[in-house]
Amino acid sequence: MSTRDEQKEQRRQLIMDKAIELFAKKGYAETKIGDIAKAADMSVGLMFHYFESKEKLYEEIIRYGAAATDTPCEMNFENPLDYFEGFLKTLFRYAGEHPNVLYLFVIMSRLRCGEEIPAHIREIAMNVDQIGQSAEIIAAGQQYGYFREGDPYLLSFAFWSSVQGIMEQLAVSSEMLESGKMPETEWIIDIIRGRKNDQS
Repeated sequence: MSTRDEQKEQRRQLIMDKAIELFAKKGYAETKIGDIAKAADMSVGLMFHYFESKEKLYEEIIRYGAAATDTPCEMNFENPLDYFEGFLKTLFRYAGEHPNVLYLFVIMSRLRCGEEIPAHIREIAMNVDQIGQSAEIIAAGQQYGYFREGDPYLLSFAFWSSVQGIMEQLAVSSEMLESGKMPETEWIIDIIRGRKNDQS
């Protein structure tokens, strides 16, 4: 990649980073294209060289968020609980290095709660069924004692709701993130942990 191409990619990423923060804090409707350009320290005209409209920019952010949170059912792991532990550790570490991921959780939550956005963009986010996919893993592992007894979907719902809530709270509690203090992954895993994994 040439230096020019690298600069263009860096500028494009800067626009997305600033837009993610603004969309999370102000919402889609209240965020103006001029706000994003100002935050990225460039003219609106220059920004249009990268994204032809606010809608297209938002759509790319939602596609990025959906791809990041969409979890395939088929994964290589010896213990199915390892999948959840590995995901949490990776997520918390990444959030510490890239705080903008927290704003993505806020955006995706707000979108699902009915924020007024173009229908085709909402559909992109609603096609992600992380709870359902994880419920299948839990159901398969329950018969071996890896996960606690109970409705697999509700267990998955409780687990991911906890993750979602933590990410959203960290988004508004920057001092906690800056301090490096994060919840222990074990606390969250205990929501779904079965007797086979009991360390006591």
